Amino acid sequence: MKLHEHQSKELFARYGIPTPKGKVAYDAETAREIAKQIGLPVVVKAQVLVGGRGKAGGVKLAKTADEVEEYAGVILGMQIKGLPVRKVLIDPAVSAQAEIYLGIVVDRAQGAPVMMASAAGGVEIEQVAQETPEKIKRETIDPVLGLQAYQARELGFGIGLDKKLVGEFAKIALALYRVFVDTDASLVEINPLFITTDGALIAADGKLVLDDSALDRHHDLEALRDADEENQAEREARTAGLSFVKLDGNIGCMVNGAGLAMATMDVIKFYGGEPANFLDIGGGAKADKVAAALRIILADPNVKAVLFNIFGGITRGDEVARGIVEALGQVKTNVPMVARIVGTNAEEGRRILADAHMQTAASLEEGAKLAVEIAKAN
Repeated sequence: MKLHEHQSKELFARYGIPTPKGKVAYDAETAREIAKQIGLPVVVKAQVLVGGRGKAGGVKLAKTADEVEEYAGVILGMQIKGLPVRKVLIDPAVSAQAEIYLGIVVDRAQGAPVMMASAAGGVEIEQVAQETPEKIKRETIDPVLGLQAYQARELGFGIGLDKKLVGEFAKIALALYRVFVDTDASLVEINPLFITTDGALIAADGKLVLDDSALDRHHDLEALRDADEENQAEREARTAGLSFVKLDGNIGCMVNGAGLAMATMDVIKFYGGEPANFLDIGGGAKADKVAAALRIILADPNVKAVLFNIFGGITRGDEVARGIVEALGQVKTNVPMVARIVGTNAEEGRRILADAHMQTAASLEEGAKLAVEIAKAN
């Protein structure tokens, strides 16, 4: 789950990270009034959960109230990477002499968080990593001990900060790590962290990505979710209790178990196909949940074939089969489907599907090959 910039910076401020005291507006007139309250000049910033806002024209410096209203009106009518802008953040403009990047991600190879810093702030960190990787300094954080003060200082010196700023930088880095841990985040970053012309540090932008699996511990953060910014299919899947990620292929996948789902997608690609989604219905899924999953898959116009790969254990094969038939009764489709069901009540499940004139496969290999052939033919 992603938080908007203004939500992230409000959270940062609670931990003592200096941030501009901006406010959110949902219309141009309110944006104008906010600018008068906080003082001009201001920056009008689109609040949308994608990167590249500046390049798309979603970030504007306004020096007068008329400019604030004009820019806000234009930005509020924009779409950035397919997402409509419904609100803008009005931040007081900051006079900066330099921009820094500071962030934390989970390094799965090391099994630990890694804090990264770069003097090349204001640019997407992926671009810096690709073009000038030597500009990124890293510190691996011991999950038990946490970020140490000496590590934060080493990052400050490593990116060439004046020694007068290193102490303040270290405080911000340590506070950012506390945010990362306390919110169960998978990514947290400040980009840019401004060095102002009077020698202070301030977080001009903020990004926070939370681990969905930990949100049951953070109902206050769950309440910040912006459902309008989510992909419709992923929103429906979350409501139905399904693990779903939309992909760019044309073979819909319904599988019970995350590991089996990954293996299914690998086998599809091995035989020359492209999965249209990751979808794990989970253990013990009943017919209604299976029906909801199939409706989500079939809502994708790119899907040319559907492959079911069900290993019956807790999830019974006949329950999954009934769910498929139930969904087909609700969602009329001409998309061909292939089912591979093994395990608990698999024979009954295959009989149900055969009666519904659906193709079945004895193995994942056979099912994947058939699904790829069908998708290419369509």
